[in-house]
Amino acid sequence: METATKNEALDSPTFSPSMAYKREGNYIPRIAAVHDLCGYGKCSLGIAIPVLSAAGCDVCPVPTGVFSSHTAFPGWYMYDITEALPEYLEAWSKIDVQIDAVYSGFLGAPEHVDRIKELYERYPKALRVVDPVMADHGKVYPTYTPELCQAMADLASNADILTPNLTEASIILGCEWPGTDITDAQAAEMVNGLLSLGAKSVVLKGIQREGENIIRNFVGVQGGAINEVANEYLPYMLHGTGDLYCSCLMAAIMAGRGLEEAAGFAGDFVHDAMLVSAQQPNFLERGVSFEPLLGRVCDLLK
Repeated sequence: METATKNEALDSPTFSPSMAYKREGNYIPRIAAVHDLCGYGKCSLGIAIPVLSAAGCDVCPVPTGVFSSHTAFPGWYMYDITEALPEYLEAWSKIDVQIDAVYSGFLGAPEHVDRIKELYERYPKALRVVDPVMADHGKVYPTYTPELCQAMADLASNADILTPNLTEASIILGCEWPGTDITDAQAAEMVNGLLSLGAKSVVLKGIQREGENIIRNFVGVQGGAINEVANEYLPYMLHGTGDLYCSCLMAAIMAGRGLEEAAGFAGDFVHDAMLVSAQQPNFLERGVSFEPLLGRVCDLLK
């Protein structure tokens, strides 16, 4: 059997939207996934681990907290592991863990941003994917303080790939949430604003205009055009679709796809997963069901 050799990660300063990660041979890329772990309600590590594993990646979890369920349920419980994370990551350094990408999502404290920045310093060539999970529909999640929102905005400026929804983009930009019914010009202005803060590429998610059955995502890169990737809008909301979108986007990226193609793959996958979900009992409560579709992620490697 041929021995795997490590891919040469693309340096952050030379980020290329046509090939954000160079996948070659039988090397399995290793991803530090900085997310919470949720017992019930599909989200975070419960999505990132299976999706990225199906894309032939070695997912190394960095859990920011352990939740009994996602926070839309009443009476949720969270175990805070913030104080343990420095020793957790220091133990990695002692055994020379090598990382090809750092993928962050929901965070529980400003200190978690500090840990991610330490990962950036330790692995300067690792791809930086930031899904700034902190708000939706004009409202900040109940666990997010103003200090944490500011820390997340700071982290966003260091991203190679940044994937906010409209509410999160508004927080990062320090502007009012415009609602989802915005024009192409307004969407482009927001994408350009995020790029001007330092993100190398942006996928602005979830624009659904009044009276339309289309949901749009806008993809932009520094110095390049802004392109729209659209899907059919389904008239129900499911928890975890944002995490699924970004995990699928990253799966395609780590399989060597370009950013716009990856955004198309992620949009199609989430759309079809929502159709699968609607066939399950109590589907609005249990979250997005994607498991029967994971073969499509495996096919990215063909």
